[in-house]
Amino acid sequence: MNLTISGHHLEVTPALRNYVTTKLDRITRHFDQVVDIRVLLTVDKLKEKERRQRAECKIHVKGNDMFAESSHEDLYAALDELVDKLDRQVGKHKTRVQDHHREAPKRLM
Repeated sequence: MNLTISGHHLEVTPALRNYVTTKLDRITRHFDQVVDIRVLLTVDKLKEKERRQRAECKIHVKGNDMFAESSHEDLYAALDELVDKLDRQVGKHKTRVQDHHREAPKRLM
């Protein structure tokens, strides 16, 4: 799995990088066919203070690409919302991929 964490108008500190990797472990624990994860953390120069910190993530899994973004006044809260959204998307994808067919019952003669 390739993990890329980058910042726009923001320096990605080791503590922030560690927080992102621990949160994304939840996704890889639920679905092991994750190929690539790209996280972009930005600080926007908006007048509204409550939506200033933004986190975006693109996940490439076997057979699908997923994208989610979240904005909040706190970057850690934005990351929490982002991981929740991605976890729901990965869960839906996992249920679609799994084989739900059952074997036909064997006849008794």
